[in-house]
Amino acid sequence: MFTGLVQTTGRIVHLERLGGERRVRVEAPFAADLRRGESVAVDGVCLTVTRCADAWFEAVVSPETLSRTTLVLRAPRDRVNLERALRAGDRLGGHIVQGHVDGVGVVEAMRPEGTGARTRVRFPAGLSDCIVTKGSIAVDGVSLTVADVRGRCFEVALIPETLASTRLREYAPGTAVNLEVDIMGRYVVEYLRGRAAGSRSGPAVTRDDLARHGFAGKEGSR
Repeated sequence: MFTGLVQTTGRIVHLERLGGERRVRVEAPFAADLRRGESVAVDGVCLTVTRCADAWFEAVVSPETLSRTTLVLRAPRDRVNLERALRAGDRLGGHIVQGHVDGVGVVEAMRPEGTGARTRVRFPAGLSDCIVTKGSIAVDGVSLTVADVRGRCFEVALIPETLASTRLREYAPGTAVNLEVDIMGRYVVEYLRGRAAGSRSGPAVTRDDLARHGFAGKEGSR
């Protein structure tokens, strides 16, 4: 489990194809403190450390993960956001992030706003029920608050600290990003789908459904 507060960035130094899998070696400032079997979020994807040294760690990326995340696009010398797993007693400064990517979005716009920036991201249709204004979302492992949702796009505001400590400052229109919706929102949606249809295969949840059960304001109320 993670918090979405990226601790540092690292750099991919080696990629090796292993059939349908890939072994990735990442240069990381905290590599010397890692142990085999630990979890590290790499651009928001939970990976298990298989080898580590003073300056780097390795992990194997499964075919399933490659098919669902942007790690399939990564190449040597690419920078990545890094976060070690949450420990008991740590402060939860962001929100609960599992490292299980729900879909890949695409940056549509990135513009300056005050001392920071504002980014618009288009997301897959299947995530529409789980992305709401003022809700949390992890973008490449970074915990952010949704500022606005319009159709299949959401906007987030990036403060200077986020821009300085993550690779989000490198974004441009067309950049693919890993998205993980708030786990609380995901379970609420699944619960309401079950209530509405008596099974987990019910119809899509509407904003009115969420409002009726007290999980969101009605359309136009904000």
